[in-house]
Amino acid sequence: MIPGGGQPNMQQLLQQAQKMQQDLQRAQEELAQTEVEGQAGGGLVQATVTGSGELRSLKIDPKAVDPEDTETLADLVVAAVQAANENAQALQQQKLGPLAQGLGGGGLPGLPF
Repeated sequence: MIPGGGQPNMQQLLQQAQKMQQDLQRAQEELAQTEVEGQAGGGLVQATVTGSGELRSLKIDPKAVDPEDTETLADLVVAAVQAANENAQALQQQKLGPLAQGLGGGGLPGLPF
């Protein structure tokens, strides 16, 4: 209900919704292009993912490679990818959180906030 008893301006509401949709699309495109990193083992393993969570690269320092202990290397790879994904989620929250609040604060489907 609008204060003063008037009806909402449907054209204005439609324009606001379209602008929010455009802003959201622009932010999602920016996330897909932005890269964040995560590392493990003091930087022996580094993972790079996009802000939308796509794994782009994985760097492994030769010092981390021990043929007798591949389990530790695997653990470092998993930890680095997890750290990169956590950074991507933080970036998503930063970029998309304000837009989600504009949609009523209920969050966005498929996103962890």
